[in-house]
Amino acid sequence: MRVFLTGGAGYIGSACAEYLLDRGYEVTVFDDLITGHIEAVDPRAKFIKANLSDRENLIKVVKEGKYDAVMHFAAFSLVGESMKNPSKYFNNNLANAINLADAAVAGEVKTFVFSSTAATFGEPKEVPIKEDAPQHPINPYGESKLCFEKVLNWYSRIYGLKYAALRYFNAAGATGKYGEDHNPETHLIPILLQVAQGKREKALLFGDDYDTPDGTCIRDYIHILDLAQAHEKALFAPKSGHYNLGTGSGLSVKQILDTARKVTGHPIPAEVVPRRPGDPPRLIACSDRARQELGWEPKFEDAGAIIESVWKWLETHPNGYSK
Repeated sequence: MRVFLTGGAGYIGSACAEYLLDRGYEVTVFDDLITGHIEAVDPRAKFIKANLSDRENLIKVVKEGKYDAVMHFAAFSLVGESMKNPSKYFNNNLANAINLADAAVAGEVKTFVFSSTAATFGEPKEVPIKEDAPQHPINPYGESKLCFEKVLNWYSRIYGLKYAALRYFNAAGATGKYGEDHNPETHLIPILLQVAQGKREKALLFGDDYDTPDGTCIRDYIHILDLAQAHEKALFAPKSGHYNLGTGSGLSVKQILDTARKVTGHPIPAEVVPRRPGDPPRLIACSDRARQELGWEPKFEDAGAIIESVWKWLETHPNGYSK
């Protein structure tokens, strides 16, 4: 199967490309390297450096490639930035994504797998979150992803483009070759490990007075290899639709901190600071549909295994992908 994979120089996209290549798929990575890293592109993949905004070139590339499927990871994903610069997010996450959907139709691609987000739900009334829960995004990032989900629904109905939108919260972990390297870094696990490396003095815990067992926020952490497995499974989804990906339980900030201390053997100093506005106490996705319809079986539901994979990757990549 020939897969056209956008954002394959990024964190989740690189892991998915590696996963597919290991299983015999023919993968073309399409990335502009604005936030991605050329070192994260698997050398077995064909690489095209270009931007999704170049509509004519994109359509030409997809038509000539005769691809069986598109996997779309190329999106901006910083919630705070989206609140300051919504134009950037709607231009890339929606307008450029529509260019890709049009290219898929023009190239007669049969299947479109979209790396969406559980941020499309906003602040949920019930947890774990199911696929039919109300969707009320509270930031332009979540809104831009939801808008494109709606585009895919109409393209499926009008053009017959089968799609699967995969919604999840906190991607985590590393493979043997590829890991997380963002600038700036905003995710909890890499920040904690940067403290363990001596690159930060301490970690900040935003609030410890939430209505949770230990007072800190609970989030859903999914290993990138489990996400890669889900994306491959989604290629063979029985019909178009949406799938939530989650553990069903979640882990608190303090649980992640305690586990990082055990894995690294470092005290990892942490300071409790005031809550951030808009942080719900619990965000957990129910993944029953993905498990039942796709046969998805996550293998990394233990915080120790997830953090250990990142710590091991940092042994060979202490500065991320920087030379």
